[in-house]
Amino acid sequence: MITHNNIILFDGVCNLCNYAVDFIIKHDAKAKFSFAPLQSETGMKSLQMIGLPVNDLQTLIYIKGEKYYFRSSAVLHILNDLGGFRKLFFVFIIVPPFIRDFFYNIISRTRYRVFGKRPDCMVPSPEIRERFSLHRPGQ
Repeated sequence: MITHNNIILFDGVCNLCNYAVDFIIKHDAKAKFSFAPLQSETGMKSLQMIGLPVNDLQTLIYIKGEKYYFRSSAVLHILNDLGGFRKLFFVFIIVPPFIRDFFYNIISRTRYRVFGKRPDCMVPSPEIRERFSLHRPGQ
């Protein structure tokens, strides 16, 4: 089960989402992020807890302590927390969310067509397995 305070919920079958998770893991030297596919038990319970339908796979969610960030806000907060030059992107937080999310939603709606889709959620390597929660309902 996830024990970190910074949890990223992502679409586990989306290639773009999996590339993003790989990028975060590669640049997260302090291992401050943990991950759960939205399709996992943890993902579904989190969606229910914050009042979203369990089949809402269009939204990247970043849970930071007691706060929840969605869509473009999640991306900007993740980049900010990764540190380094990526923090510079946080300046875009001043752009109203409806504008940022307009572009986020275009990418989200076309991500399978452009980047492809896996038949199953990613399986993390043994080195990073403890940073994932892969429990699925009924398992």
